[in-house]
Amino acid sequence: MHVTAAPVLDAATWQSLSAAHAERADAFTAGRRERRSRQQKHAIEDFLFEYYPVTPAALRRWHPGVGVALELPAPHTRWRWYRADEDAVALDAEAFLADRGDAVRFIHGLLTATLGRPAQTGCFGLHEWAMVYRETDEHRHPLPLRLGPAGTDAVVETHRIRCTHFDAYRFFTSDAVELNTLRPTRGSMTTMEQPGCLHAGMDVYKWATKLGPAVPGTLLLDCFELARDIRTLDMRASPYDVTSYGLDPVAIETSEGKAEYVARQRVFASRGNVLRERLVVVCEALLG
Repeated sequence: MHVTAAPVLDAATWQSLSAAHAERADAFTAGRRERRSRQQKHAIEDFLFEYYPVTPAALRRWHPGVGVALELPAPHTRWRWYRADEDAVALDAEAFLADRGDAVRFIHGLLTATLGRPAQTGCFGLHEWAMVYRETDEHRHPLPLRLGPAGTDAVVETHRIRCTHFDAYRFFTSDAVELNTLRPTRGSMTTMEQPGCLHAGMDVYKWATKLGPAVPGTLLLDCFELARDIRTLDMRASPYDVTSYGLDPVAIETSEGKAEYVARQRVFASRGNVLRERLVVVCEALLG
């Protein structure tokens, strides 16, 4: 690899981009950092830092992305998978691929397959309801059920459950598992993932984090922003009462709530596909 063969950003340019990235990341994580100082939980926002275990500090670290070099001096010379020559530093794509090649190929295949499918709507976010169906223990989130246990169970029992996403399905209660018309598995992700799924949309952020320094900072934060927005709808449409967070429910048990959910679902599917396409470009740059 010849670092100087890549386009080189001068110091003033990349330092400005890095500072803007840190400022945007800090705005996204301000609530999380402030709550952590008080040891306070947030059932909606904490998901973005616990299910996707990326710290605020890691999120604010800026990378130029694969195929772009930075004029020295730059802290990237001390970071894993970077390589420098006398004048510049850039991601060593060959070294990254040697360590993470299997992951890159899997992500490329999954995102490409998802892009090739139409968005399925009509699930109405019932995965969250199936996670508390006939639940006798404590719920996953410390929030009351908006319709109470009996009302929640009734919604599950009067709707068709058709969850395509394994990492949602695996949290169904034992009584809800058989109610799903599909049987997603870890191994079937590439054949079942579709862009209308809210959890698949949030996971675009996960795949960006798995690609690490190969992903430009702007793309990483765009993926985080999508995950944040989807997570809010996911919980508004859930069986939980989120009014304590100043949010109105999306009452998917009503025709009005279903219509609102589907409209937002379609917007997120479109946003998610734009980001999937950008991540596919990153994968293909790595794979050469």
